Amino acid sequence: MSEDSTEAQSVEAPEVQADQTAGGLREANLDAILDVPVTLTLEIGATKLPIKDLLSLGQGSVIELERMVGEPHDVLVNGTLIAQGEVVVVNDQFGIRFTDIVSPAERVQRLK
Repeated sequence: MSEDSTEAQSVEAPEVQADQTAGGLREANLDAILDVPVTLTLEIGATKLPIKDLLSLGQGSVIELERMVGEPHDVLVNGTLIAQGEVVVVNDQFGIRFTDIVSPAERVQRLK
């Protein structure tokens, strides 16, 4: 193996400028998904029970949920928690009043 004498040379990198169209492209990409439907779910509670108990349920059966009265309900979008809120009535229909919204950073953290 021969010994090569190598010298480090400095290289001048061209100045990088912000792409003026990047923001426009980002907006165009966002516009492309704004009409995509998602499923919003309000979870009032949950519980686990054996299949034999599930099979014995009938009309009028009551199942106790793990959530206490007055606790905020989970608001999920496509199964991902995005907020908590309380049930309200709006024009004779149920609605949700958000009381706490999960930050985007926290949502990403929960996916890991």
